[in-house]
Amino acid sequence: MLEHKEKIGVYSVGINLLLVSIKGILAYFSGSMALVADAIHSSTDVISSITVLAGIKISKRKNKNFPYGLYKVENVVSLVISIFIFFAGYEIVKTVFLKPVELKSEYLFYAMAGVIVTMGITFVFSRYELRQGLVTGSPSLIADAKHIRTDMLLSAVILTGLLGGCFGLNLDRISAVIVVIIALKAGLEVFVDAFRVLLDVSLDFETMDCVKTIILENPGVISINGLWGRNSGQYKFIEADIVIKAKNLEKAYAVSRKIENEIRAQVSHVDHILIHYMPQEKATYGVAVPLNEDQTSLSEHFGGAPYFYLAAIRTEDNAVLSETFLCNPFAEEEKGKGIKISEWLLEKGVDRVYTPKGFEGKGPGYVFSDADVEVIVAGDRRLDDIRSAFLKKEDTFG
Repeated sequence: MLEHKEKIGVYSVGINLLLVSIKGILAYFSGSMALVADAIHSSTDVISSITVLAGIKISKRKNKNFPYGLYKVENVVSLVISIFIFFAGYEIVKTVFLKPVELKSEYLFYAMAGVIVTMGITFVFSRYELRQGLVTGSPSLIADAKHIRTDMLLSAVILTGLLGGCFGLNLDRISAVIVVIIALKAGLEVFVDAFRVLLDVSLDFETMDCVKTIILENPGVISINGLWGRNSGQYKFIEADIVIKAKNLEKAYAVSRKIENEIRAQVSHVDHILIHYMPQEKATYGVAVPLNEDQTSLSEHFGGAPYFYLAAIRTEDNAVLSETFLCNPFAEEEKGKGIKISEWLLEKGVDRVYTPKGFEGKGPGYVFSDADVEVIVAGDRRLDDIRSAFLKKEDTFG
């Protein structure tokens, strides 16, 4: 069974064979040099369409020698198509300047009608193939669609030349030259696009920016050391080097898997994602304690605590580098203040929170868990007891 892309490749071969036949017959009877040139151009389309079909078929294969697949075969195909276009341009120029042909006025009407028919065929099929190429992300289908679409523009130029012939104006040779210019421009675009992918040029800015946003929106990510992406055929390969806020590799791996799933959900045609990660190694860590008005006893209501004690502790010897008391900016909020204050504490660089009771099943618990913030249940201890505990490197209370 042929896959969808392969069926479109077969359709392309058939359409181009039909166009060559029509243009060849019209050129023979009308004597138009522009039509002769266009028939030569369309004959290369048949070859390029067959090449597209072969490229799609080969690019799906994987083996031990090509563990990343043969996806770039499609880009090689696109490169070959561009060479066919350049060759067609050469043949057209040679025909125009070395083979004098006179228009046959008695067949001009039929030639113009035939050209209009070919314009309709190329317009409908090129739009269909381009749409399918964008949906499947196939560079060879997109290149072939752009190639075929130039036929419609060329046909419009040829039609102008034939129309001029009806009024005794010798526009046929000029039309043929314009055909060459348009064809070569299309070939150059296809050539550049294919060559960029073969040289592993970076993915487009929009895709890379989307991936960067996905990574940084994860609360467990501290920073991005490096981010790379490239195309291979219709597929994307993405690699990232990140620092994760985690104390162990198991937590870091879970964060990286979540990032990978988010990227696959939001970026189409991703074949491979490689994330290099390392747990964060901090010289200091931040401590937060919710306090009542007396700034000594722990507040039972985390989100509504009037004050928060914040301290920066040096990891090496647990020395207190700084400490302060801050008013709760969300204490008067009606809804969601627990989550808001949790996110606020994360912005302050908090790594450990002491609280009278746990956050099981509550918003702050999920926020702190995602950010790998340690929550220590301190019961009815007071601030002095807690300070003594973390200065002695005691993480729990007996």
